[in-house]
Amino acid sequence: MRKWISAVLALMLSAPAAAQAPKLQLWRLDCGKILIKDFNSFFSDTLEYKPGPREVVASCYLIRHGDDYLLWDTGYPASFKGKSVDRGPAVASLDVTVVEQLAKLGLKPADVDIVGISHMHRDHTGQAGEFPGAKLIVGKGDFELTKGTDDPFQAWRADGAKLQLMHGADIDMFGDGSVVALNLPGHTPDHMALLVRLASGNVLLSGDLYHSTEARAIKGVPPFNTSRAETLASMDRFERLAKHWNARVIIQHEPADVAKLPAFPKAAE
Repeated sequence: MRKWISAVLALMLSAPAAAQAPKLQLWRLDCGKILIKDFNSFFSDTLEYKPGPREVVASCYLIRHGDDYLLWDTGYPASFKGKSVDRGPAVASLDVTVVEQLAKLGLKPADVDIVGISHMHRDHTGQAGEFPGAKLIVGKGDFELTKGTDDPFQAWRADGAKLQLMHGADIDMFGDGSVVALNLPGHTPDHMALLVRLASGNVLLSGDLYHSTEARAIKGVPPFNTSRAETLASMDRFERLAKHWNARVIIQHEPADVAKLPAFPKAAE
């Protein structure tokens, strides 16, 4: 019996250790600021917000999954740096580029493996072209609608480009359930949010499903959304997922929400 136990122990000790889950880290990046000239009329089709100007942030995120890096949204174009760009209902500004922030982490554009875009609006797509070697993951409808002048996705239009289009189903970004792009249409045809399952707790990055704390409270819908009905259905799904995963919600344009994550260059883990 003693010999049998020794043999079993030897077999257990010689067996390869179970593979550890890749290290997961999340950095918030500064991707610009937006002064909305009349927040109420711009973001509410029922005019339920306080009228007047309000500044929001344009935030992007870097996720490390083991040796791989995912950039979620890319902010305004690098050409906006140091300028105030009047875009009609809003004034955009940019203090630092994504590439400059990556450099502070010792990373180059070529180190980014995946660029995930929540939706097609320019405050989320502006610097995508800085990462032409990365795989692009974006909504199918959004990808189709951006083709033409000032195309942010020109680098991925060629045959054989590293491209994955989302339509009607979530995308498991690394194949292990740790980072999932969520199919939440309505703001744009194939808008996405992102679930990041950190060791410290789950995080939900909203994309532009919501633009402010008030929007989440009253289920406010901007008048320029592709579909009001789809937006409300997506909000319902998002809230159910947030409850199920006990997730910390980060509304990407809400300064108070972005501040829930550590200040760059510190990462959430």
